[in-house]
Amino acid sequence: MSRGGRAGGLLIAGTTSDAGKSVVTAGICRWLVRRGVKVAPFKGQNMSLNSFVTREGAEIGRAQAMQAQAARVEPTALMNPVLLKPGGDRSSQVVLMGRPVGEMSARGYFGGARGTSPGKPLHGGRRESLLGPVLECLERLRGTYDAVICEGAGSPAEINLRRTDIVNMAVARAARLPVVVVGDIDRGGVFASFFGTTALLSPEDQELIAGYLVNKFRGDVSLLEPGLEMLRGLTGRSTLGVLPFRHGLGIDEEDGLRVSARGAVRESPATPPYGEDVLRVAVCAVPLMSNFTDVDALAAEPGVVVRFVDRPEELADADLVVVPGTRGTVKALAWLRERGLADALARRAAEGRPVLGICGGYQILGERIDDEVESRAGTVAGLGLLPVRVRFAHEKTLARPAGLALGEAVEGYEIHHGVAEVRGGDAFVSDADGRALDGCRVGAVTGTHWHGALESDAFRRRFLTEVARTAGRRFVPAPGTSFGALREEQLDLLGDLIEEHADTDALMRLIEEGAPAGLPFIPPGAP
Repeated sequence: MSRGGRAGGLLIAGTTSDAGKSVVTAGICRWLVRRGVKVAPFKGQNMSLNSFVTREGAEIGRAQAMQAQAARVEPTALMNPVLLKPGGDRSSQVVLMGRPVGEMSARGYFGGARGTSPGKPLHGGRRESLLGPVLECLERLRGTYDAVICEGAGSPAEINLRRTDIVNMAVARAARLPVVVVGDIDRGGVFASFFGTTALLSPEDQELIAGYLVNKFRGDVSLLEPGLEMLRGLTGRSTLGVLPFRHGLGIDEEDGLRVSARGAVRESPATPPYGEDVLRVAVCAVPLMSNFTDVDALAAEPGVVVRFVDRPEELADADLVVVPGTRGTVKALAWLRERGLADALARRAAEGRPVLGICGGYQILGERIDDEVESRAGTVAGLGLLPVRVRFAHEKTLARPAGLALGEAVEGYEIHHGVAEVRGGDAFVSDADGRALDGCRVGAVTGTHWHGALESDAFRRRFLTEVARTAGRRFVPAPGTSFGALREEQLDLLGDLIEEHADTDALMRLIEEGAPAGLPFIPPGAP
C-alpha cells in the first residue's frame, strides 16, 4: 500500500472532541489488519490522564495502546510522541517520546515558555517546535508499516490554534494525508458541523478534506440520506459511512470522564451474576482521576456492578471501595476530606471492609506524603490506613512489572512520581521467592502502584472471591471470564462497524492514493 515509496495513510479528524475519532481509528485498524494489511495507529499529540507503559518503558495515551491492539501490533512511543497530562485547569505535564520533560502552562505551551524541570527545556518551549519530532515519528512508522491511520485532536477548525498545530491539518499537509472528518450526530447539528469545519480551513487544508463519517446514528438511515446528498452538493465531498450507535463498546477513553451534575460517572450495566449475589464496587471519583480504566476488568465480571461516587453515603452498601489513580494526589486527598469520604473510608477500614487503593489512591491511604514535585505542598498527612510513607521524586517511575499476588500471577504497569516506603503490613505483590515487589496490605485494606493488575484473570477472580467472603456476599466469579478475550470482541465489533457501515472501497482508495484532486474550496476559509 505504498504511496510514493511510503506507506499509505489517513487522518481521522473530528468536528469536536469526543466525536468518535478514537473509535473510528481503532475500527479502521482492525478492519485493515483483518484484510492482511500491516497497519499502525498514530496520534501526534494526545491530552489524557489515561496512559500506558510500552515494553520499552515509554508512557503513551491508552487510546493509542488500544488502537495498537486493534492493529495487532505492539504499542511504541512512535505512535504517540507527545502526551499532555493535565495537572489542573491551566497546566499539564508534557511527555515527549514517552518521558516527562516538564510542566507547562497552557500559555507557555502554545505561546513560548520553557519547561519547568531543571535542565530540561521543552524544545525551546513552543508547541510548534515539536512538529518536527512528530513528523519524524510518523515517517518512521510509514517506513515500517503498509498503512498508518492517524487520529487528530479536538477539531481541525480551531482557528486560534492553527498556527501551532502539530496533530491535525499540519500533520496532514506535511505528510499529504487525506482527512476524513467524523461527526457525532447524537449531539445534533452534524451537517452544520461538517460544513463549518470545512469552511473554516484554508484552501491548502481544504484540499485534503476528502469526506465525512457520521457517528452514533440512531434510526432509519434513509431519513438521513437527503441531508447527505445536500451536504455533498454544498461541499463536493461524500459521506463515507453512517455508523450506528452501539452500547457496550467499552474501549479506553482518552480525554477523561464525562461527569454528571452530581458526580456519578460511567455506571456499568449489571449482568446476571454467576453465583447468587451481585458484588457492588464504588470508585471514588477523585479530581484529576487517572487510569480509571483500571476498574474496567471488574465491570467485565458477571454480577459485578461498578459505579463512580462522590458522596460518603454511597459507600455504605459497597462491598469494595476503590480509590483510583490521580494526577493530583494531594488535591484528591483534600477532596476526600472535604466531602466526608475520608472519614467513611476510615470507618470501613476499622470495620474490616475491603478498600483498594491504586497508584495515587495507594499513596492517599498511607501515613504521610512528602510532595515537592506534583503539588509542592510539602509534607501532608495521609489517611493513615496503611503503614506507608510516600516521597515524590522528580524522576517518574515507568515500568511493566510482573509477580505473584494472592498466589496468582499478576502483571501491571507503573506510572508514578511517588516512592513508597512500606513500614509494616504484608506485601501485596511478591516475586517467586517471596520477596516484596510492591504494595501493602493490612486487614481488608490493600494498596498498590500497579495499574492493570485486575486484568490478570486468575488474580482478579481470587481477589473478588476474597472481597465477597469478607463482605458476606454469596458472589462467585465466573470461571471463564477472560478480560483479554472480551477486549478482542470489542475491537472486532469496531472493525465490524467499519466493514458493515462505511464505504470501505472509498477508504481504501484514500489510503492508497491520497485525497482526490479538484476538491472544491468552501468559503470563507481560514481568517
